[in-house]
Amino acid sequence: MDTAPRLGFIGVGAMGGAMARNLLAAGYPLTAFDISGERLAAIVAAGAERAESAAEVARRCDIVLTSLRSSAIFVEVAQGELLPNARAGQAFIDLGTTAPPETRRLAAAFAARGATLLDVPVSGGPHGIETRTLRMFAGGDRAAFDRCRRLLEALGGPKHIVYCGPGGCGQIVKGVNQLAMGLGDAAYMEALAFGVRAGVDPEAIREAVGGDDGFRRHFAAIAGRVVEGKGESLWVKFPELPYFLAEAAEQGVPLPLAEALYTFLSAVEPRWRDNMARPTASFWHELASRRLTGGADGSGV
Repeated sequence: MDTAPRLGFIGVGAMGGAMARNLLAAGYPLTAFDISGERLAAIVAAGAERAESAAEVARRCDIVLTSLRSSAIFVEVAQGELLPNARAGQAFIDLGTTAPPETRRLAAAFAARGATLLDVPVSGGPHGIETRTLRMFAGGDRAAFDRCRRLLEALGGPKHIVYCGPGGCGQIVKGVNQLAMGLGDAAYMEALAFGVRAGVDPEAIREAVGGDDGFRRHFAAIAGRVVEGKGESLWVKFPELPYFLAEAAEQGVPLPLAEALYTFLSAVEPRWRDNMARPTASFWHELASRRLTGGADGSGV
């Protein structure tokens, strides 16, 4: 913003820490907080000032950025520590993935205190931050977004910042992004599992169906991870599906594929990845070992 605001950053893990370092490199003074003492110490060593709580960041700073693991965690922090300390003219920027209905509810609560909540979820991972090609989907007050745009460019580059509309629209477009990736990958994994479960070597399937362009290139990448024993790196955005199913229900928009995927996965023992965290178990191992066509145990991944 135009008057050298005091910046705060809450959540400096793999994503938040990389974005916070970009802000420091761009010359922005930064006050930071994280529940992990190790992560907080690392960003302080990089040049940030230490805060002892999220509430302290809200009290000290004019613009507060958050990069938290899940919708539930952001809502808890926003309601319990940020909102009670919000003041007129202050801006809060949620860089995580949050359920759109919760975003709209919180945006109204911040507005009632004279503050602004921008939802700016991101996609591209640490590599996108490092290469300044991060995709940012912005929702909220347009004037506040325009004032903060230079700050957002410092986070992950100017190329893929898109203003999507009023509060919650950034999260909705992040949903489009996540559903496009998750449903697509789930379809390729199911197709591959069909062949493997029927007795065909996955390498033969990759060679026969994969290719260098279009869907064949994406399929080959999925099959290649399985062939190479790296299926544990595959996931389908399962923890975030409820965020977008909730929005779809509120808007009366059917999401039959997302609903089917969520129902299918809900029967599996909870060993999936949280938002912005690494997976803890092999998705492929579960996918290949359970009945994919509605078997007797009704299970799946």
